[in-house]
Parts: sequence; C-alpha cells; structure tokens
Amino acid sequence: MEPINRRNFMKSVAGTAALAALEGGAARAADTGLVFLSTWAHGKPANERAAEIFKGGGSLLDAIEKGINVPESDPAVTSVGYGGLPNAEGVVELDAAIMDGTRHRAGSVCNLHMIKNPISVARLVMEKTRHTTLAGEGAFRFALKMGFEPQTLLTPESLRKWEEWKVNPKHETFWLDAEHHDTIGMVANDGKGHVLSGCSTSGLAFKIPGRVGDSPLVGCGVYADDNVGAASATGDGDVMTNYCTSVSIIHAMARGASPQEACLELLRHMVKTDPKNREAQVGVVAINTQGEIGAACINSRARLKYALWRNGESQLLDSVMLI
Repeated sequence: MEPINRRNFMKSVAGTAALAALEGGAARAADTGLVFLSTWAHGKPANERAAEIFKGGGSLLDAIEKGINVPESDPAVTSVGYGGLPNAEGVVELDAAIMDGTRHRAGSVCNLHMIKNPISVARLVMEKTRHTTLAGEGAFRFALKMGFEPQTLLTPESLRKWEEWKVNPKHETFWLDAEHHDTIGMVANDGKGHVLSGCSTSGLAFKIPGRVGDSPLVGCGVYADDNVGAASATGDGDVMTNYCTSVSIIHAMARGASPQEACLELLRHMVKTDPKNREAQVGVVAINTQGEIGAACINSRARLKYALWRNGESQLLDSVMLI
C-alpha cells in the first residue's frame, strides 16, 4: 500500500483540525482510559449504553453487545436490526459479527431472519460453539435454541419503503438518500489495552436475497487484536470485502502507523487500485491499544459521522475525508 503523504494532508486546514482531534491522543494516551468509537449518528446512543454497561461492572464484551443492541432495537434506524430495510423479496436479512482481541476469537451470523439482535446471536456462536460463522436457516435455528424469540422485523415504515421500491421500474438497489447508511460498527478499548470490534447491519436495501456484505466477515467488517488494536467498516460492503478492510488497517497499525494513518492508507490503496472507488461509499474506524483513534471516508457522498465516547464525554464528529 502507498504510504500516507502527511505533508499534503496537513496542507488542508480541515485536515489539520481533524487530525488534531483524532490524534489528540498520543501525548495524553495514558489518561484516556475507556474509549468507545462507533459509526454514524446511531453510534452515539450505542456508545453511551456501552459505557454504562462497562462502568456498571460488565465486561467489554457485554458493553459492545449491549451498545450495538440499541440501534438494532430502534425501529427508526432502518439499516440495522428491527425496522431494517428488507431484501428484494421483502424479507429483512441481518448480518453481525463480534471479535475479542484477547482470545482472537470471533462469532458471526449471516442472513439471519426474524431475530432483531444478531450481535447477541453472534456472541453466542463465539462462546457456545467451535464455529465462527452460522448462516441462514442454521443461524435461525441456533438462535431459537439459545432462547431468542422470533418476531416480524418489518415495521410499517420499512414495509412502505419496500412497496414503493417494488413498483419503481428502475428498481433502485442502493440507499434511497443520504440518511440510509448501513451498519453500526463499534470498536472499544477498556483503558488497559484490551480491544474489541463489533458490527451489525441489515445490509444493502432491497439486495438480492442471500447477499452478504463485509459486516459479518472476520477481517472485513470486524477485526481485533490486543497486540495492535481494533477496526470496523461501513458503506458498500461489496467493495470493502474485496479489500479485507479491517484486517488491512490492523496490519498497517502493526507496521507502526497510527490508527488515523492506517485508515487513510487503506482508502488510498482502494482508490489507487481502482479509480472507480473514488466514488465508493466507504468509511472506516480504528483504535489502537494506547487508545488513539482513527476515522476516515473516501468522499463526500458518504461523509462518515462517527461517535466517540471518552472520559465521560459523548460526541458526534465528522471524519477525515480522503478526497
């Protein structure tokens, strides 16, 4: 991958300010303690719930799971869990993954139907089986065996949007507008160098049934390693899967890059290998074991807003933009 040209990046006033906010941490890393970093505006309440769980005595794994449960259970979030926009046949298909940086173990589910909290099912795949991924009917039967209650995931609003799409002769297959971003991606550091990564989504609206994006794939939507850090991704999962985004970021960090540099290095590589990716909807977040963070997107089509919880303060911020 091409290394980051920090001089060019620093020429931008906006880039300078963003880098200061993101890397403002190197000097005071020892004081940062617990950190939660999530994608999009719905990541803010997710972070706040996660912090509440951890400060109440829960593990970091508990915190990530319960934090992601917030947007999963919110019908107003139409790209995650309950109320997520369905596939082309009107069925809500959910994907999720979670990875523990200490044990280097992960659990994931793909194409899960009728269970609104797939991240919780993914955790149990990790903890109760020797497998990493369960899909479709097998994932659903596993969830039932674990005590999850099936329910209809379509809300009146998501059903209405699917019916509108169905009668549209152009059959749009991407987000209807700038508000329909997919995925809640969350990474965390417990303040002692232990990191986790989690991700949950209903995927691309009106997708071909059975389609799986990057979110539930270990190394793509999630990756965590207590020797380095954790990363997650959001956007066009069909593009990001081909670049193994999360593990690529971790590898760059292992070579010495800061989380912010590693995020930008991955995006630069995507654009260099295929110029069409200049228009792709791609956003990434990362955290290292010292508590430094990174967040970046390729362009303004999907300007990544990310949520940061640190030192008791919950913020919603704009990421650095490559182009």
